[in-house]
Parts: sequence; C-alpha cells; structure tokens
Amino acid sequence: MIEHYLVLKQLHITAAYASLAFFVLRAFWSVRGVSLLQARWVKVVPHVIDTLLLTLGVTLAVLLNFWPLPPWLIAKITALVIYILLGTVAIKLGRTPRIRATAAVAAVLTFAYIVGVAVEHSPLSWLS
Repeated sequence: MIEHYLVLKQLHITAAYASLAFFVLRAFWSVRGVSLLQARWVKVVPHVIDTLLLTLGVTLAVLLNFWPLPPWLIAKITALVIYILLGTVAIKLGRTPRIRATAAVAAVLTFAYIVGVAVEHSPLSWLS
C-alpha cells in the first residue's frame, strides 16, 4: 500500500481543494440567498467529497502509522472541527447575510491554517 502513497496524497489534496471550492460557492449562494442552495445535488455533493477527503486522510494516517497522533495532526483535526462549525454557520445557521459572510471568511482562513499545518507539519502552520 505504501507504493500508492503519492497517489493517495494527491487525491487527498485534490479532494480538499474541491471541498473548499464547493464550500465557497455554497457560502456565496447562502449570503446572496440563491435558491439553488436547496437543490438536492447541492446538499449531496459536499458529503460525497468530504467523505472521500476524510477516508483518504485516515488511510494516509494508517499507512504512515501515525499513532500516537503527532501534534501537527492533532492541530489539523482540531482545526477541521472548527472549519466544519464555521461552515455550518456560513451556510445554514447564520441568521443574517453578514453573519454568514463573516463565518465563511473565518472558515476559509481556518482552511488556510489547515493547509499550512499539513505543509509545515507544525501546529504553528505557516508561522513555523
């Protein structure tokens, strides 16, 4: 399985950027009040992408024998939970367009932190 590491890693990265791109689109629709946000496919596709992303991430962690989890991976998972919560506010729970837009920007900044943690292998992200 280790011989597939680079392919799995690239698929994980691709799924992460696809997840971000679709999140930004849905957040924009949410702020603008676009009814397409209620379409069935718009509700299903993010779950498919994110399930693939999480499955690939867990597969890579198992493949690389990340147990106990290194501090940078704990930081990445913690930030992922924050990203999900902010995304939920940005798309579903935010009462006003301003709240949804602010949550969306915070979610994208959190995503940037997650990428920095993954690249630098440090909880300090881009500051390390």
